[in-house]
Amino acid sequence: MANYFSDYANLCFEAFGDRVKYWVTFSDPRAHAQAWHSYNSTWRSRQQGLVGISLNCDWAEPVDTNNPKDIEAAERYLQFCLGWFANPIYAGDYPQVMKERIGRKSAEQGLDVSRLPVFSLQEKGYIKGTSDFLGLGHFTTRYITERNYPSRLGPSYQNDRDLVELVDPNWPDLGSQWLHSVPWGFRRLLNFAQTLYGDPPIYVMENGASQKLHCTQLCDKWRIKYLKGYINEMLKEPLLSHMQMVTEIVVPTVCTLCVLIAAVLLMFLLRSQN
Repeated sequence: MANYFSDYANLCFEAFGDRVKYWVTFSDPRAHAQAWHSYNSTWRSRQQGLVGISLNCDWAEPVDTNNPKDIEAAERYLQFCLGWFANPIYAGDYPQVMKERIGRKSAEQGLDVSRLPVFSLQEKGYIKGTSDFLGLGHFTTRYITERNYPSRLGPSYQNDRDLVELVDPNWPDLGSQWLHSVPWGFRRLLNFAQTLYGDPPIYVMENGASQKLHCTQLCDKWRIKYLKGYINEMLKEPLLSHMQMVTEIVVPTVCTLCVLIAAVLLMFLLRSQN
């Protein structure tokens, strides 16, 4: 299937590449790397476009921020969701927590090898770095707490993660059972992706609210409020920009002030001695 998809991608690059400069191989992916390499080796030099991927993930907030197990469970949620596909692209392999958890559960279920495929060194090198930007889909947030599922329950995505997803009943309900408006979670997911994957260009690919009421007139105030909240969180100063500002502006400024103060004190000391 990867070869078929690569053929299809090359046909698209050839037919539309003179006009299309931003390509998204998949929303929730599989055969991404081969298409990226096809563009990179054959089309990029003449078309000057970019190829990325779109990955959907909710934010995971620990139920108890003072409980290390809840913190680990929330991190595990993000790695099983976003890291599952982003980590091979940016680090060359599946997240370590996925390899450990699924490997252990597979052994307990009597399997000789892990249910999670193992990349060869050649595959790791081939996949790593195959994205010019990171596309993010995001809609809502979950509170996460630890829960151990016995291996005898059988293999499943839920059981491998060993966690439970919860929602705050005070979060605005948007008409779908799975969807609640939690703008601050979007901000935290953006910071998480930005920090973990080396500050890649990030494009928001999916976001929005479902139809809450059936009506013939415009009656989507909840959707307006949802979009305003999420857009405002996206527009806030990025975390790494703050860090960069501290590194490039604050630290040199403080050092300069310290030197000036030291020079003034030395001048007064010399004058007092004279």
